[in-house]
Amino acid sequence: MASVKASMDDDEQDGPVDGINITPLVDVLMVVLVMFILTATAQVAGIQVDLPKASASVSLSEPKTKAVSVDNDGQIFLDAYPVTLDELEDRLRTEKATNPDFPVVVRGDAAVQYQKVVEVLDVLRRLELAQVGLVTGKPKN
Repeated sequence: MASVKASMDDDEQDGPVDGINITPLVDVLMVVLVMFILTATAQVAGIQVDLPKASASVSLSEPKTKAVSVDNDGQIFLDAYPVTLDELEDRLRTEKATNPDFPVVVRGDAAVQYQKVVEVLDVLRRLELAQVGLVTGKPKN
């Protein structure tokens, strides 16, 4: 009789499932939601610089845009991280190897030495980057 009882318990466990475990689904949806929030609020990272003014400006905000900033002391930054010209060239060369057609914007402080901006543009020319833009601010009327 004990063997009959044991086989009945096994049959009851193999029956239809009354509920669905949605915990894994909720976990996946939470990860997707967090990723969406992070990417939706992402901006081109950079340093605060006093941009020169121009009468017309074009938006270059694409997801893979690299920002090269030169502050008023002549320090160069790549996406808010200080770099030397050699480090800038190495990092942009690495980025070009993985994504050959990425845009680069150059943000130079209005008081910066023109030579520093020319050196940055020379690095970009050596790397043969096609999408290069200079960021300017809008003039005050």
